[in-house]
Amino acid sequence: MKVTPIGIWGGYPNRNEATSSFLIEEDGFRCLIDCGSGVLGAVQNYTALNELDALIVTHYHADHIADIGVLQHAAMVGMQLKEWETPFPIYAHDRDEEEFKKLSYKGVTEGHAIRVEEKLQIGPWEVSFCETVHPVYCLALRFESNGKAAVFTADSAWRDELVGFAEGADLLVSESNLYEKYLGIISGHMSGSQAGKLAEEAGVKQLVLTHLPQYGELGEILQAAKGQFAGPTEFAEIGKIYSI
Repeated sequence: MKVTPIGIWGGYPNRNEATSSFLIEEDGFRCLIDCGSGVLGAVQNYTALNELDALIVTHYHADHIADIGVLQHAAMVGMQLKEWETPFPIYAHDRDEEEFKKLSYKGVTEGHAIRVEEKLQIGPWEVSFCETVHPVYCLALRFESNGKAAVFTADSAWRDELVGFAEGADLLVSESNLYEKYLGIISGHMSGSQAGKLAEEAGVKQLVLTHLPQYGELGEILQAAKGQFAGPTEFAEIGKIYSI
């Protein structure tokens, strides 16, 4: 299993970069996790678009779905050129019926509903879900195969249930959008110390931080996470391959 950060930013991308998104690969199967602003251009540094096999969307905030429309147009052009196998599957929850309907587009993309109580087989992985604490309904993701696991918190404030959900993961990709001084002031996100606490209590092997803010001294977030988790901890590095 390989995980490659495509974008690392929350809210909006920094110059020439993308919002938080990851490419996960195994046995030739490529799945994109979230498709926000700048992601469609950035992911082509690592794979051709027609080599993508699926997209999973954690929730419907713009920084996680902004590029789905252009992905659909790419699929349509690819279909016309007979270079793209369609319909391309997009997995997302259907709690927002209007947004979910948009995932199915002219026969080139097709929305598939995911539900927190159901595990799905997507490519080589058994994928399970956990509801997070966010202003809109959002699902954390756990990918498992061959005894290995990668967990993505998506956007969330602290939730005790995430500890059990992430338990024993080889890789935890956690949002860490807040500086400590904003805890209790900005809702729906975790701080560096909370991401570290989650990693420590879940007993994961490695912590990678994402959904970063564009302001302040980011090193404070990293040090806060390291203060809670004794294992390897770093900011997600765009283009770096994390092999499990």
